[in-house]
Amino acid sequence: MNSNRYCVIMAGGIGSRFWPMSRQSCPKQFLDILGTGRSFIRHTYERFAKIIPNENFIVVTNRRYKQQVLEHIPELSEEQILCEPIGRNTAPCIAYAAYTLKQKNPNAEMIVSPADHLILNENEFIRVLESSLEFISKNSALMTIGITPTRPETGYGYIQRTTNDTISAVKCFTEKPNREMAQAFLDCGEFLWNSGIFIWRLADIIAAFEKYLPEHSALFGAIERKLGTEAEAEAIELVFSQCKSISIDYGVMEKADNVYVHSGDFGWSDVGTWGSVYQQSRKDRYANVLNGSTIQTYNTRNSLISLPKDKVAVVSGLKDYIIVDTDDVLMICPKDEEQNIKSFIEDVKYVTGDKHI
Repeated sequence: MNSNRYCVIMAGGIGSRFWPMSRQSCPKQFLDILGTGRSFIRHTYERFAKIIPNENFIVVTNRRYKQQVLEHIPELSEEQILCEPIGRNTAPCIAYAAYTLKQKNPNAEMIVSPADHLILNENEFIRVLESSLEFISKNSALMTIGITPTRPETGYGYIQRTTNDTISAVKCFTEKPNREMAQAFLDCGEFLWNSGIFIWRLADIIAAFEKYLPEHSALFGAIERKLGTEAEAEAIELVFSQCKSISIDYGVMEKADNVYVHSGDFGWSDVGTWGSVYQQSRKDRYANVLNGSTIQTYNTRNSLISLPKDKVAVVSGLKDYIIVDTDDVLMICPKDEEQNIKSFIEDVKYVTGDKHI
């Protein structure tokens, strides 16, 4: 394997849209929501381990999740887990990893990926990664992977490309559109879904931070010699208390003039909602997704039902519902109202405090 290739896995999110299964103590990336027998973060590691040396993985997560990362990926050492004291979105997360790599290998090539996405065709995904890595090795490019859209999806951001070539310069990024706009994007043919997966040379992303996020560059540059030493934790605590919360898309990718997108079609989903879990899961003859050992349904259609192991449930007369039961919380919600889950969380927190959150 190429020793200059590194994979940075971003694993600091809470995944509140998967409440009540996802909690602050054990968020989405550590769960087996799809019933595959492995967590999202384990799948992510195994996927990239096909082309990345084991010692070249870095996981950036909240410090409260360090031990969980090591439990799910025991192949990694503690030094490969970078611990954020507080969440500051993706730009500081990536800056932390980049300036850490700068101390280890200035010639590094970085793949940056969320910890919690689904990819069905991993062979095709690896082919797209290899093609992207070849391109950035020869060009000063900030590469992202765009997914060929199959429907007018309103839950994803979009990337407009300048040509329909496999690799194209990016014209613009667009936030999640309404249904009418998403349909127009699909009909246009110039737009791809934004996967949130990035490939670039370390030198190029460092230069981009210096140019487009100079405050972040200054903060991390000032402590870079402390990274990887006993002084790192205190230095990072100070930096994260001072740096602005901002996404890499907004802070760098939407401003830079050397941004490219590689189109791909490999069964990708960010599995961001219970609705997307329903879409990706195997269904019975009544279009129900049943995650549990003993679930009896009667006159129930188009519903997702998830139960703890060995719990018995009888569900009758429901159509288009989400039912998620855990040891201490039961949620029953129409599928078209799942956008209210954050409100549910706030109300439960108001009544019972943090113990169910």
